[in-house]
Amino acid sequence: GIPEAIFTEAALSFIGVGINPPTPSWGQMVGENQQFLRSYWYLCVFPSIAIAVTMLSFTFFGDGVRDALDPKMK
Repeated sequence: GIPEAIFTEAALSFIGVGINPPTPSWGQMVGENQQFLRSYWYLCVFPSIAIAVTMLSFTFFGDGVRDALDPKMK
């Protein structure tokens, strides 16, 4: 689903084989700023949190839609 696609894109961008610069990507932001983690921790932490929150949001949204539309659940 969508969370898996988001994670895959972020992971591929993190290792450098994802979306090409200058197009921004959360995985690319985390990968490029990993070297500054001790001094500027927020450069890695906030994109990582954005990835996690977005994945959880789509997961919960999908579960809610399934619960609302699946007649066997009622």
